[in-house]
Amino acid sequence: MGAGGRMSSPSSIKKSDSDHLKRVPSAKPPFTLGELKKAIPPHCFHRSVLRSFSYVVYDLTLASIFYYIATTYFQNLPSLLFYPAWALYWAAQGCVLTGVWVLAHECGHHAFSDYQWLDDTVGLILHSFLMVPYFSWKYSHRRHHSNTGSLERDEVFVPKKKSALKWYSPYLNNPLGRVLTLTITLVLGWPLYLAFNVSGRPYDRFACHYDPYGPIYTDRERLQIFISDAGLLAVSYGLYRLVLAKGLAWVVCVYGVPLLIVNGFLVLITYLQHTHPALPHYDSSEWDWLRGALATVDRDYGILNKVFHNITDTHVAHHLVSTMPHYHAMEATKAIKPILGEYYHFDGTPFVKAMWREAKECIYVEPDAGEKTKGVFWYNNKF
Repeated sequence: MGAGGRMSSPSSIKKSDSDHLKRVPSAKPPFTLGELKKAIPPHCFHRSVLRSFSYVVYDLTLASIFYYIATTYFQNLPSLLFYPAWALYWAAQGCVLTGVWVLAHECGHHAFSDYQWLDDTVGLILHSFLMVPYFSWKYSHRRHHSNTGSLERDEVFVPKKKSALKWYSPYLNNPLGRVLTLTITLVLGWPLYLAFNVSGRPYDRFACHYDPYGPIYTDRERLQIFISDAGLLAVSYGLYRLVLAKGLAWVVCVYGVPLLIVNGFLVLITYLQHTHPALPHYDSSEWDWLRGALATVDRDYGILNKVFHNITDTHVAHHLVSTMPHYHAMEATKAIKPILGEYYHFDGTPFVKAMWREAKECIYVEPDAGEKTKGVFWYNNKF
């Protein structure tokens, strides 16, 4: 959707579960980042303002059409169709707005255009509309890309060592516990991360994405955190006025529920990109940037790959060259796969099945017993 001319999924060959779970190499790769970049066609690094804006216009047009249909025609539906129609609207609008979220994410990486001011302006507007503190997230997300796979310095979905697990963790390692954990993670995970740094790296004091003076940010970044907060306050005031004019139920149905779906997909996509039994994590004795960047996996979300602008199935390439626009990422992925070899990991497991498997298998990380290299950690679930 909104991605004409892209190729099909990076892996057209069906693989068994055992192939998907085969560990990727954790040794230093026999290639460099420079060699990978040379393999990518030069035009893939070109950022087109017109093309980037075409995706924004396309997504917002779809969202507007869905809004118009829901607010104009649903009230005339018989009761038998009224509630299914709203459920369909929530799902469709949530998916399209997740695509809008991805485009704002692109702005945060300076992959939208050659103009930083334009990227930040578009990103601030789009992310604020989705209740995301644009600059706050931009800076913490940049550090995630700088420290991916590091147990000490990564910023999001940092796995715990077995010794750091809470006392109740073994009691959640069952189907009911996984349902509870996944529900809380998908519904509340994003706001909890922004407000309380849940699942983020530990800091020496309270860390919050809304706090300009928090430990996440440097002195040079604090003014822009205020701007992010101002954007959220402006949107919040607009929602307040809408509630007064249309009622709380109307705002929840039209905006609130789709936003919950956006937040859920955001958490799920990020979780599955960086959580997999085949992926290593590293402590400071072994970590380096390239191995960390390769400690991610491309996934298959079916038609949603296009709706989400291929952030799902080109994430490896994105971590290697984050300033490359999404509409070139499929071609870049195809170009670097022969060089990456076994260091490239794609898992075509349906995302719902993969979510359940990872919640079951990826409880904590620890080094392999008997291995000389103690700085490489793998997921485990044995208590």
